[in-house]
Amino acid sequence: MKSISKLTDFYYKTLYPSLKELDEERKKIKKRIISIAFLYAIFVIFVLSSLFASHISLDILIFVVAFSIAVGAFFYKYLIKDYTFDFKIKIIEPLIKEIDENLRYSSTLHIPERHFIRSELFSERVDRFSGNDYVRGRIDSIPIEFSDIHAEKKHKDSKGNTSWSTIFQGLFIVSEFNKNFNGTTIVLPDTAQKAFGDLVGNWLQSKNFTRGELVKMDDVSFEKEFVVYSDDQIEARYILSPSLMQKLLNFKKRSKYPLFISFKANNIHMAINYDKDLFEPSVFHSLLEYKVAMEYIETLHLVIGIVEELKLNEKLWSKL
Repeated sequence: MKSISKLTDFYYKTLYPSLKELDEERKKIKKRIISIAFLYAIFVIFVLSSLFASHISLDILIFVVAFSIAVGAFFYKYLIKDYTFDFKIKIIEPLIKEIDENLRYSSTLHIPERHFIRSELFSERVDRFSGNDYVRGRIDSIPIEFSDIHAEKKHKDSKGNTSWSTIFQGLFIVSEFNKNFNGTTIVLPDTAQKAFGDLVGNWLQSKNFTRGELVKMDDVSFEKEFVVYSDDQIEARYILSPSLMQKLLNFKKRSKYPLFISFKANNIHMAINYDKDLFEPSVFHSLLEYKVAMEYIETLHLVIGIVEELKLNEKLWSKL
């Protein structure tokens, strides 16, 4: 696999003409959005003031505000549609090809919902599932697929009003191996230990009855960031080799995004919770900024790196 430095060089050197052209287009769209948003805000304020003066009920005012936000979001998506499409075709697709020519990219497809459910990473019921930026192919003969996804749950209050909450939004990765895992091993962000300390946190982790048995790892740094559950303690320790734990720690320290992983049957599932569409460019940040490039590159590098690391560990698993 190409190193991060080589991918960064490719991003800035080979893709630079397209980046510069797209960044000029971004500046124009940004000015257009700001101008339209200013005029739209004045119009909405005028409408709300008129309704308020007419002593309209609070429910109607709330509806108008919500409707205005939805209309604004629609027009924002419409204004950036062509720019987003060009970015994905001119930048993301070539970047993925540079990582490995066997990978195929689609800006509109996404991981099937059944893979998300099968992972057992999130216990909530999924009522709405969407996504985009689907990548599929093989890395060193190992099948892999990933995409941005947004999984949501529906709620209804006592008045019958419907609202939605996000279960997960970010990058979801699935990779398949010839080796079948005997049990299910799940790696989650260690929120309990951070919130309540070692003593109470460990007790709360051990009482998580929706998961398997708590697995205590030897790596102290890893234990502070992640909690591991499995119904096969020995296999969990084979899978989570010192090298793999270090890769996960390094990524966690750099990205600061929650990372979820499960090993089940002959599949590994990874979920990186960005709370946004990772490969949709922001109009308000330059494409030439180093941190913008590194977010794309480091995430893709992590995904491929873990697949390669697990490929190396297949000999270990054969001992089980």
